[in-house]
Amino acid sequence: MNTPDDRGPPRRHAPRKPRARSNAPANAPSKAPALAPGVALRVLAARVLDAVTHEGRSLKAELAQSLPTLADPRDRALLEAIVFAALRERARFDAALAAWMAKPPGRRDGALRALLHVGLAQLVLQLPAHAALAATVDAARALGRTHQAGLVNALLRRAQRDGLPEVAADAAWPDWLRERMQADWPTHAAAIFEASAQAAPTWLRVNRRRVRRDAYAMELRDAGLDAKTSGLLRDALRIDGTVPVAQLPGFGDGAVSVQDGSAQLVADALAPAPGARVLDACAAPGGKAAHLLERDATLRLLALELDGARLRRVGETLARLGLDAERRVADATDVDDWWNGVPFDAVLLDAPCSATGVVRRQPDVLLHRRPADVDALAALQARLLDALWPTLARGGTLLYATCSLLRAENDGQVAAFLARTPDAHLTSLDERFGHDTGHGHQRFPGEDGMDGFFYARIVRR
Repeated sequence: MNTPDDRGPPRRHAPRKPRARSNAPANAPSKAPALAPGVALRVLAARVLDAVTHEGRSLKAELAQSLPTLADPRDRALLEAIVFAALRERARFDAALAAWMAKPPGRRDGALRALLHVGLAQLVLQLPAHAALAATVDAARALGRTHQAGLVNALLRRAQRDGLPEVAADAAWPDWLRERMQADWPTHAAAIFEASAQAAPTWLRVNRRRVRRDAYAMELRDAGLDAKTSGLLRDALRIDGTVPVAQLPGFGDGAVSVQDGSAQLVADALAPAPGARVLDACAAPGGKAAHLLERDATLRLLALELDGARLRRVGETLARLGLDAERRVADATDVDDWWNGVPFDAVLLDAPCSATGVVRRQPDVLLHRRPADVDALAALQARLLDALWPTLARGGTLLYATCSLLRAENDGQVAAFLARTPDAHLTSLDERFGHDTGHGHQRFPGEDGMDGFFYARIVRR
């Protein structure tokens, strides 16, 4: 899939005005000299990390504002790498600061803590240490923390000299979520924690309407990118590491999309008949709808999305790929508002969920998710299933999917739906879709290099 959606409940804090983006310190005079590019990048990374870690902001939203301010794509890639490394290693960095400082920085001194994490992340990424340390110390001054520049320098040099302490793979997980994962998956939890702490590969979906997969793999090799095929996925290529879309040949012309392998399996699980009438009930950002249409342009597909801005992203995705579908801003649970009464042959419900299966791509999930969120999401998922079921034709197929690992959102949700819906029948999927739970199939993060994902294929008798 495209970068996984953050579809959780609304945040608890009051709306705030967008912060002005500047590489200059907030208290600098208007004619302050411009910062060196390396320093400006560290300042920006610290501000993004501070907003995500201490202000409860979405990583995806912060990066969407920050990355366009960097003209060089190499700087944009470095900013992302630093922030992601800092979030993945957050527990390890905090352990180091707790061991080395009499009073480690807390939430009230979030800017300093964020900058220290940015500096430590560069060491983990094995960037040239001297330049990284010097730029981070200068960033402390640029952030108005000249009096703490010596402290930043000393701590980063100690990390360079002594190394960082080791922590358990689940150290970054909040207690309630760790315990829930261990209860849900006692034999898989350790592997889930380990895989979720690793960087994810880049999965590509080749647009079969534009180019053959093998031919595109050769284009990647000519561009210096080594891509591997997958026997599980007909349209996929996998590249180890992160690759900016600007480096992908033909991306702007619709030759390829970025979408994880687990998300690509959705098209195989739904498998609508040629020319079928299909509903994508929670469509943004449009990757799954696009994949279905790449395989069969005769599908009559309706894409729904609650938010107009997110629906525009669906339109942009389809337009780049040379595809089209009917699109409507609508609440999928309010069927009378958008449905004309003509049944769908296939319904895709890629439901809003806790995103616990994509922590390696959305590490801020571990910061922002709360137990009440899971309860609210499970209630929403049940409402969506009940509302959409009458729109499905007799003999039609509904695919319920999430990028969650929690059983309350997955097989538990499906079991409850089947119990209250007499004409709903669960059909089997093959081993490509992961572990058979009895009420669907669960993939765990890292298996075959893919994200954690759940699939349940339900037919209306």
